[in-house]
Amino acid sequence: MTKHVFVTGGVASSLGKGISASSLGRLLKARGLRVTMQKLDPYINVDPGTMNPFEHGEVFVTDDGGETDLDLGHYERFIDESLSRACNATTGSIYSTVLAQERRGDYLGRTVQVIPHITDEIKRRIRSLATDDVDVVITEIGGTVGDIEILPFLEAIRQFRLDVGRDNVCYIHVTLVPFIGPSSEQKTKPTQHSVTELRSRGIQPDVIVCRSEAPISVALKEKISSLCDVQPTGVVNAADADNLYEVPLILHDEGFDEEVCTVLRLNAGEPDLRPWQRLVSRIEAAERTVRIGVIGKYVSLPDAYLSVVEATRHGGFHHGARIEIDLIQAEEVEGLLASSRLADLDGMVIPGGFGERGSAGKIAAAGYARENDLPCLGLCLGLQMMVVDFARNVLGMAGANSSEFDPATPYPVIDLMDEQQSVTEKGGTMRLGAYVAELEPGSRVAEIYGRTVVSERHRHRYEFNSRLRHHFDGSALRLSGTSPDHRLVEFIELDDHPFWIATQAHPELKSRPDRAAPLFRELVGAALLRAEARNPHLFDVREVEGGGADDEDDAEVATAPVTVDVTGAGPPGARP
Repeated sequence: MTKHVFVTGGVASSLGKGISASSLGRLLKARGLRVTMQKLDPYINVDPGTMNPFEHGEVFVTDDGGETDLDLGHYERFIDESLSRACNATTGSIYSTVLAQERRGDYLGRTVQVIPHITDEIKRRIRSLATDDVDVVITEIGGTVGDIEILPFLEAIRQFRLDVGRDNVCYIHVTLVPFIGPSSEQKTKPTQHSVTELRSRGIQPDVIVCRSEAPISVALKEKISSLCDVQPTGVVNAADADNLYEVPLILHDEGFDEEVCTVLRLNAGEPDLRPWQRLVSRIEAAERTVRIGVIGKYVSLPDAYLSVVEATRHGGFHHGARIEIDLIQAEEVEGLLASSRLADLDGMVIPGGFGERGSAGKIAAAGYARENDLPCLGLCLGLQMMVVDFARNVLGMAGANSSEFDPATPYPVIDLMDEQQSVTEKGGTMRLGAYVAELEPGSRVAEIYGRTVVSERHRHRYEFNSRLRHHFDGSALRLSGTSPDHRLVEFIELDDHPFWIATQAHPELKSRPDRAAPLFRELVGAALLRAEARNPHLFDVREVEGGGADDEDDAEVATAPVTVDVTGAGPPGARP
């Protein structure tokens, strides 16, 4: 029978429930178990698709087109499994389902209530993942214990142990052990109060993950064990780590996965962590550094570009390099062209987005990269803005633009597809999920992927306007990848440039720490070559890696600087 792990949080948000859950998934997979993961979010939005990226962060898109919480990105990167829309549910989607059933008369006129109807639907969503080819389902409950919105979810998972049996459920609670500076003490009281709140809802945690700035002592663990009625082996410490991907190893050393297996009576073997240990060692051994600029609209919240940042880091892991991300506000790019900020970059990513704000800056950034041989990768809107730059400034198509930004443009090089025109007034539609593209043999992207048929995930409405394709024929801009029917342009690349490549897709969503997305891998490789040429004294004699796919799996795959050091822990969000 499928086992279930439920992860809740207390004291404060953003403690790292998602990373703790993802790390457990990685550890259980290393023991040979088949694992899938799920996020239950208490907000009333039906999905994150229309949520403000400044508030929610990025929208993570699954192969089947689900617009989901960014934690699913962590799940996929850690357990290396492609998840589905069923792996994310919200209060809004659950209530929508129940109300639709009530309107159809499914409840035969009975009074519809939170218990049992809402809680039953929550449990149905959990059970839907417990298929014959899954050994363990890990379900993270969003929010913190004590939030009013979380109560139906807590009640549902409380009932779940009664439904499936005590030995088939493990409750994990993630809390904070803060350090109080004046007294130089780590305090357990917040954890005690949080567990008390959870127990008041009928749930006794089996494991407590204590987040802390520094490691906590054995005496403190024993105190938490005694006061929270948890086995001493069930109190594990997740102290701050220098590197996000080190967390599974830290938690394994704390006995986290062993305790979960004991609670669930899983007779799994010892985990084979050697591949993950090699990854972490490679990350820690990196000496070379490259600076990659991300030209975005939502840079005040780095989580809006979480997958882009992580995919860039993965490219660095492949080459044994540290990545320094410079988050650059797109609206300010035009004022930065004469400054050293862009000149100091070794590479650039122009990510996706919605709406006109910042588009002029993205176009200017694309032009700067094109004219200065700066390696540049465009994603979704990034491709569109690179096309606009080339049309205006190379082909002489004055006023060329996206019809999203200028409906009266004389050259709508980016436009809605014909079948979308009729539904625009009703709110429009988008290409969501994984789509196949055919790459031109001999093209740079075909060389990078190591094949001519690839699949990447999409989240966009506007496309390259194929009706104006003849303007680009014979130019240096190669339309190097299209949909199988050749109607939609999926990849572009610029001849005689170190790396000026873009895709209508979001390849960052399939990147893995031990198997970087091919385009990000090669972007970093080109950036390293540029950095080495500019500063040879900073590099040793090692040859820069890259230039082709590692293996077949790769294809599946503010005026003041805002800088994120991505050597440590830590598509646009949604339509504004």
